[in-house]
Amino acid sequence: MSISFSDEVNEELITTTASLPEDSNEGSLRPRTINEYIGQEKAKDNLKVFIDAAKMRGESLDHVLLHGPPGLGKTTLAAVIANEMGVNMRITSGPAIEKPGDLVAMLTNLNEGDILFVDEIHRLNRAYEEILYPAMEDYAIDIILGKGPSANSLHLDLPHFTLIGATTRSGQLTAPLRDRFGVSLRLELYTPEELQRIVIRSAGILGVEILPEGAYEIASRSRGTPRIANRMLRRVRDFAQVRADGLITREVADEALSRLEVDKLGLDALDRRMLRSIIEFYNGGPVGLETLAATINEEAVTLEDVYEPYLLQRGFLTRTPRGRCVTRKAYEHLGIQYMGQQQMDI
Repeated sequence: MSISFSDEVNEELITTTASLPEDSNEGSLRPRTINEYIGQEKAKDNLKVFIDAAKMRGESLDHVLLHGPPGLGKTTLAAVIANEMGVNMRITSGPAIEKPGDLVAMLTNLNEGDILFVDEIHRLNRAYEEILYPAMEDYAIDIILGKGPSANSLHLDLPHFTLIGATTRSGQLTAPLRDRFGVSLRLELYTPEELQRIVIRSAGILGVEILPEGAYEIASRSRGTPRIANRMLRRVRDFAQVRADGLITREVADEALSRLEVDKLGLDALDRRMLRSIIEFYNGGPVGLETLAATINEEAVTLEDVYEPYLLQRGFLTRTPRGRCVTRKAYEHLGIQYMGQQQMDI
């Protein structure tokens, strides 16, 4: 089978862990039961015990906090919990709750045992958290009606419900809110083998022919994140259908991802530009984040939240009190001779 990828392709940002418009239909790829959910074995095993115990007692599940890097399946796991408990789930996010009345309305509209899922809960207005405290502990809220001397307090009982909060920054949660979650589960990055199983499962749902080695090639470049793996699968599928008779082999996946500028270790063009800039302009570092962002014409928050975590995890980048430094491993990966970095000895 001949493979020809000679045509121009627009550069796509497929390695970001943020949700993009093209991910809007990923709901069809989400597992619905714990047995279908691949990876996160430690969290799954503990969660099975908590769910089974709650069902045996005929109670609602204790409040759950899901935290970890974006794209690892926190929303999916919340839906799995709802399906396993046999209850409905209402979905909102911290930034979407703009006034206390929004939160009160959601809480009072819940049914017995329902799940309220709050994504990015660390971005919830601190003043509104006060409403959650009695709701989570006593399943009740107090509403103040009116102002001044004529103000009255209205006590409302709530059905027993489960609050599931998801956050990528658990450290930004206030201690009173964090302590009210009875179950705290951290989701870790996936191994290439786990992502390979996810890619094969997703390919089956999408009706894509894929060989195990092709799935592994995609998985190994997906930065340990299922969302990125599924996004890469869709892009490789496009190349395979147009240029390789629809079958994704290792060679097809390698050629397609190379054309999308994603290398063997999952680094994209901006990752490599970031490392090269530190090496070429700052002798390998240290360099401040704002200075680096200005050098490569990118926002500092994007570098810090999207690119830097993976480079740190792979050992290409280090943080020092004086700024960011690249490691010998980064030099070797980029094919640049390592001359030593005395600046890092601080």
